[in-house]
Amino acid sequence: MDAMNDKEWTLDDFEVGRPLGKGKFGNVYLAREVDSKFVVAIKVLYKEQLAKHCVQQQLRREIEIQYHLRHPNILRLFGYFHDSARVYLILEFASRGCLYAELQKCKRFEPRRAAAYVCQLASAIEYCHQKRVMHRDIKPENVLINGKGDLKIADFGWSVHEPSSKRQTICGTLDYLPPEMVMNKMHDAMVDNWSLGVMLYEFLVGRPPFEAKVELPFC
Repeated sequence: MDAMNDKEWTLDDFEVGRPLGKGKFGNVYLAREVDSKFVVAIKVLYKEQLAKHCVQQQLRREIEIQYHLRHPNILRLFGYFHDSARVYLILEFASRGCLYAELQKCKRFEPRRAAAYVCQLASAIEYCHQKRVMHRDIKPENVLINGKGDLKIADFGWSVHEPSSKRQTICGTLDYLPPEMVMNKMHDAMVDNWSLGVMLYEFLVGRPPFEAKVELPFC
């Protein structure tokens, strides 16, 4: 796929297979590029829903950031295209699904496995921070597992590329928010480190250390 990053894609370039998941703005499908037979995941987002929730600019930012990231523990975005009604993201296929589902199945991870996972995630987060990218929504639901068992950070919807490093927007998922966000104070890339610490606790105990009683809308 690297050799074809500049290609202008259309849906005709892919054989679309079974659904892999469903989200707020669309669905994800297993697909195969017709010429190379390379297997990918295609995320289909509906423009009407994006406009309804005023997240078009957020999607543009997500695409711009994820497309340029290259790390073994970050899900690749190979390309994107759109038609009159939908936006299509061509993503790396992680065959073993979501880390959250794996944690739910296992209840908790034994320490050696938890340590290996945290090491992979820490490496990916450090890489993002070196590129001045804050993910801002690190949680098990946003981490996928590939066929080799390696983790892949995905869903850069709340991410920002921030050379100045300081932000005040509250965003993410309440269980994983650091104190400075909860108190509506300025925050920087260390919010991702806090979320990783929460995940380590969850890996070992089976639940986050701080569980929200209600869902709150952020950003």
